[in-house]
Amino acid sequence: MFNHIFNSRSKTVTFAAFLLAVSALISRILGLVRDRLLAGQFGAGEKLDIYFAAFRIPDFVYGILIVGGITAAFLPVFSEYFQHKGSKESNEWSQQALEFVNNVLNSFFILLILICGILAIFTPLIIKFVVPGFSPENTAFTIALTRIMFLSPIFFGLSSIFSGILHYFNRFLVYSLAPILYNLGIIFGILFLVPIFGIFGLAYGVILGAFLHLLIQVPAALNAGFRYRAIFNFRFPGIKKIFRLMIPRTIGTAAYQINLIVVTAIASTLTAGSIAIFNFSNNLYYFPIGLIGVSFAVSSFPVFSRFWANGQKREFLENFSSSFRQILFFIIPVSLLMFLLRAQLVRLILGTGQFGWLETRLTAASLGIFCLGILAGGLSPLLSRAFFALQNTKTPVAIGVVSMAVNIILCFLFTYFLSFSNIFQNVLENFLKLQGIKDIRVIGLPLALSLAAILQTFLLLIFLYRKIGGFRIKEILQSLSKILTASIFMMIAVYFVRQIAGGFVSMQTFSGVFWQAVLAGLTGIFVYFLITLLFKSPEIKIIKSSFFKQFNR
Repeated sequence: MFNHIFNSRSKTVTFAAFLLAVSALISRILGLVRDRLLAGQFGAGEKLDIYFAAFRIPDFVYGILIVGGITAAFLPVFSEYFQHKGSKESNEWSQQALEFVNNVLNSFFILLILICGILAIFTPLIIKFVVPGFSPENTAFTIALTRIMFLSPIFFGLSSIFSGILHYFNRFLVYSLAPILYNLGIIFGILFLVPIFGIFGLAYGVILGAFLHLLIQVPAALNAGFRYRAIFNFRFPGIKKIFRLMIPRTIGTAAYQINLIVVTAIASTLTAGSIAIFNFSNNLYYFPIGLIGVSFAVSSFPVFSRFWANGQKREFLENFSSSFRQILFFIIPVSLLMFLLRAQLVRLILGTGQFGWLETRLTAASLGIFCLGILAGGLSPLLSRAFFALQNTKTPVAIGVVSMAVNIILCFLFTYFLSFSNIFQNVLENFLKLQGIKDIRVIGLPLALSLAAILQTFLLLIFLYRKIGGFRIKEILQSLSKILTASIFMMIAVYFVRQIAGGFVSMQTFSGVFWQAVLAGLTGIFVYFLITLLFKSPEIKIIKSSFFKQFNR
């Protein structure tokens, strides 16, 4: 029975997205626990700045070669091999399908070892550009941690190939457990390895989590019919096609990673703790994006790839419209809730131990700015994967490069204008309630990223429309109008309950802030779903039918 559940398949995109969302919720909650442990133990200071800075170069490799390369290119090519040469229902792999997967697995394993090894040698030179504002001692610690963390892209690279196999066979349950184990590995490092190894324990926890991310997916891939073979042929046609698809995509994801490196470099020249404040708020910002946007994008990608490979354009457009509207249905109210309750969220999650009131205010302000870009960030993964399913990686790349350039310019511009008194600074101070804080330059970084994300999503929509024609825009706009109306009622309810609850509980205690946030949040959620039910929003019907289909034998 356990084996049957562990290797079960999702029958609909919505249920697969739900499964991924539940796992993402657990993983994100563990991520919040991780951040709370980090904030309580280290505070927003130099040690956490070192830890977060050490992620940048390994994350760069992970982003451009794995997320931007293997993840985007493997599944469409594998779909072609398996769709025509294998049997999806019986797991009977053809000789060519097995050769293709094993060649990809072995080739990227060797490639990642070479790249990470070379970068580890030149880490001292690279880190100088990543954290120019660090002292020599902190720079040395950052170099040491970075070298240890170069093991993680190797594990993630292998893991992503097994993930692609599981995605094709709709085995999302096992895949959904992988990020949970990753965060558990990091938490284990904080609790048990930091007391022994100091800050290096954090790096060892990251490596443990990455290894577990890989390990849990291997048995399910074997159950799906994969068999390992020690073959290595860079000239295999499928490998060549993956590299052709990867090259433009890696440039696009490199643009995003360069964004983060530039942000880290700028933050290293600001007040100590700025890197930590940015990363904490960025993690909170990514919570709904990973929970909703990425879940729908990942679950939709195999469906998009199969429909487009078979020439079923109508079915492709139907699934795209459905996923798009469901993302809107969930992510718009969530982003507004997070904005209204941003201070409560930061106080509950991070306000402990060494994490002081100043850091809390700046992190809450940064989160408030990030909320402007949550909708754009939630739609971007789906739009990008629609292009990938069309085997068009060039367009998202060009758009990514443009948004990167805009972000870098805005980062420098905003941090400069926030360094002295002017109208721009005064407006943000009053809007985000930052009066009395001498240095608020760090909030210029999330503002730049949010505006760049909005631009990127807008351009992706325009060019996708030009590529595939109308994607049921009328029904999307009809759903959007109902969602926005329900969200307005929700915001009014949340504001009043928040204000009323604040008068009955002590806002100086954890329990008081907790009950204020819970009462206001639950009221808002109840009002939102009540209004959408009254409006007969079609997304509710889609969600209900997906669950019935999943459990209907």
